[in-house]
Amino acid sequence: MKHFIGKLLAACILAATGAGVAQAQDLKVGLVLPLSGPFASTGQQMMNGAQLYLKEHGDTVAGRRIVLIPKDDTGVSPAISKRQAQTLLIQDKVEVLAGFGLTPGAFSVAPLATEAKVPMVVLNAATSSITTKSPYIVRTSMTLPQVAAPMASWAVANGIRRVYVAVADYGPGHDAAAQFKKTFSAAGGDVVGEVHTPLTSPDFAPYLQKIKDVRPDAVFLFVPNGEQGVAFAKGYRERGLSEAGIRLLATGDVVTEDVLAAMGDSAVGMISAFHYSEAHESPENKSFVDAYAKAYPGTRPNMVAVAAYDGMRLIRETLLKTGGNAQGDAFIAAAEGLEWTSPRGPVRIDPKTRDIVQNVYIRKVERVNGVLQNVEFDTVAMVRDPGKE
Repeated sequence: MKHFIGKLLAACILAATGAGVAQAQDLKVGLVLPLSGPFASTGQQMMNGAQLYLKEHGDTVAGRRIVLIPKDDTGVSPAISKRQAQTLLIQDKVEVLAGFGLTPGAFSVAPLATEAKVPMVVLNAATSSITTKSPYIVRTSMTLPQVAAPMASWAVANGIRRVYVAVADYGPGHDAAAQFKKTFSAAGGDVVGEVHTPLTSPDFAPYLQKIKDVRPDAVFLFVPNGEQGVAFAKGYRERGLSEAGIRLLATGDVVTEDVLAAMGDSAVGMISAFHYSEAHESPENKSFVDAYAKAYPGTRPNMVAVAAYDGMRLIRETLLKTGGNAQGDAFIAAAEGLEWTSPRGPVRIDPKTRDIVQNVYIRKVERVNGVLQNVEFDTVAMVRDPGKE
C-alpha cells in the first residue's frame, strides 16, 4: 500500500509538471497550516505573510500563476497533517507543499514529499533534524539550536552562571534544551535543573514554584509561540521570580510581537535571542512592517509571517531559475545557495543542509513610544544550525 500511494503521488506530480508546464497551467502550492486550535495564530501569520509577498511582487512567475490552497491541520495532530497533505497531492494536484506550524506535522508529511518527489518548504517547524527527513525539504524559518546557542553564550558573557532550563516536551523543546546546555556548560555555566512541560494546556504554577525554590541566576525558557508564553511570563511575575532576582531568558518564540500586548508589563525586561523583531532597523523591514499593517490592520507581524513571506520569495525565485519547473530535484537544486536580504536581515539557504543561515539578535523587551517591542542590542552574524554540526 505504501508503494502504491507513492507511485500514485508521483504519477500525479509528473502529470502536473510534464506537458502541462508548456500550457502554463496554475502552479498550486498546498499550505498545511494550524488554522484552528491553540496554534491558530501561527497559521494565520503564515497565510498573511505568504499572501502579502505575492500581493507585493506578483503571483505569476515564468508564465505560471501561483495559487495557494490552504488546509487546516489543527497544529497538534500529525495524522491530520499527513491526511491533508495527501489530499493536496492527490486531489488538488499541488506541485509544492509548504507551511507546517509544528514539528510532528512536518515529520509526518516528509515521507510523502520523498515518495512524490515534491518540494516541501517549511515555514515554521524548528526541530533541527527536519531537513534530514527528506531530500526535498527546504526551510525558511529557523532551528531552535540556532537561537539557543547565542542565548547561552550571551548569558555566560554577562555573568549568569546558574540556569534552570524549562522547555516544552516535544522536538523543538528538546533541541533548545540540549543546545543551550551544551553551549552554556562548555562556557563554564551550570544547569541547576530542567523541566519539560506538556505541549498542550500546561499548568506552569508548580514548575515556577520549584524554580523559585532552587533560586538560579536565570531560567531559560522555550514554549511554542502563543498563549503558553503569556501564561509563563505572567506566572513568573505573579510568583515573584523577578523580585527574587531570577532573570528570564528565552528564545524569541516566547515574546513574539503578536503576544506582547497580552503579556503586558510581565514581558518588560525579558532577554531573548531570535532572528526577527518587528523593531529591526532596516529599509526592508520598514517596508515590510508598513505593508503588513496596511494589509492586516490591528495585527502585528511576527517571525512566522516573515518566514512565510520569505518562503514565497524562495518559491518564486526558484521557479524563475527553473523556468517554472517545480519538480522536486530541479526545484531543490535551484533553491540551494539562494541568498537575499529579508526583512530580518541577510539570509542564505545552506546548500549542504537546505536550512537557512541568518543573523541572530539578542533583544530586550522595552516600551517604545508606548508599544512593547523586542529591541535588538547585539548581533551574532550569519549563524548556521549548530544542531547539524
